[in-house]
Amino acid sequence: MTGLWLVLAAAISAAVAFPSQEVLFVNETNESHSYLESLYGIASAAAPPNALLVPLTLINGAAAKGAVCLDGTLPGYHFHRGSGSGANSWIVDLEGGGWCNSIKTCVYRKKTRRGSSNYFERQIAFTGILSDKASENPDFYNWNRVKVRYCDGASFSGEGENKAAGLQFRGQRIYEAAMDELMSKGMHNANQVLLVGCSAGGLAVILHCDRFRGLFPSSTRVKCLSDGGLFMDAPDVSGGHIMRNFFTGVVSLQGAERNLPGTCTNHGDDPTSCFFPENVIGNIRTPLFILNAAYDAWQVQQSLAPPSADPRANWRLCRKNIVQCSPSQIQFLQGHHSTLRIIKGFASSRQTGIFLNSCFAHCQSERQDTWFANNSPKIGNKAIAKSVGDWYFDRANVKSIDCPYPCDTTCHNLQFH
Repeated sequence: MTGLWLVLAAAISAAVAFPSQEVLFVNETNESHSYLESLYGIASAAAPPNALLVPLTLINGAAAKGAVCLDGTLPGYHFHRGSGSGANSWIVDLEGGGWCNSIKTCVYRKKTRRGSSNYFERQIAFTGILSDKASENPDFYNWNRVKVRYCDGASFSGEGENKAAGLQFRGQRIYEAAMDELMSKGMHNANQVLLVGCSAGGLAVILHCDRFRGLFPSSTRVKCLSDGGLFMDAPDVSGGHIMRNFFTGVVSLQGAERNLPGTCTNHGDDPTSCFFPENVIGNIRTPLFILNAAYDAWQVQQSLAPPSADPRANWRLCRKNIVQCSPSQIQFLQGHHSTLRIIKGFASSRQTGIFLNSCFAHCQSERQDTWFANNSPKIGNKAIAKSVGDWYFDRANVKSIDCPYPCDTTCHNLQFH
């Protein structure tokens, strides 16, 4: 383990792509903090032809609780019931999809599937950790599996409204209404549960993990998995803090302060700090697994090297394709990214799990090719699905830290156009 830390912390002198690394293509748009929405389209496009399609269910009682999307429509979820040995086991997946931090961006968002159930897909493919096939999802395939749709723009934590703009900031109420609904569907009888989410959903898992644990008796095995949710309060290439400024807008506009973990806010930290995982994960009591790419594509594009911090476009090629990064840019991404410091402290607890691979990726649990397939990303010859399963069932102590880029030839690296 010590050797891995030394290797991972070392400066990198070259950035050479390996031909065997898989590359996935994503179209880049100009809309700040939302272009990686297209990753969800990739997840659907990459679904096997025999993927399970699960219909949408709206939470009809949610309106009476004030639990509504940004535009006031009902929230919803997709649910496939478990069977056999998994009949009393549950996976609850909190959907991701960015945030909105201003009236303008939230008004835009409420006209999309990220802010209104009017635009939700009527059915979605369950792949990766939600797959119903043992060959694709060996440990969780026959569990009750739920995808809770995301339509608030504050990682299920907002509480407020703006009547003039017709905006409802009710993320916390949506979370609570969804949990009430699932408990009524049988989750109250669960003997083992896993709360998961990727991206903004991964952040929501971190914010709600202990609260979720509180729904169940102590005899129930409850754990949490955050995928691609380790957003960092790190300086960008211009020395600014674009992500902090952005999150300040989200927390302030949507009234999220009252719903952030008290283990952070009660210590006098400012609310925005308590929206950053690095200030929360150390105090989470429930077992938590962090799955993240060390060179997270979303954070490179929107937090570390965004166009607004790169007026001369020196990072334009690098942020679209890690193969195009210069040695000095790779060194910046390695040296200025706070992942190592945070993960090192987090790793000291035996109940935690880690899979930190040196890939240019974002969200790896919901896509079949990255979760569990013949050529899935691996660390120490162990795929993500196997690592998560070993940790969840206490079969192994999982602290998988990759060697630096470009040593990992199993990565499914993204490219943007």
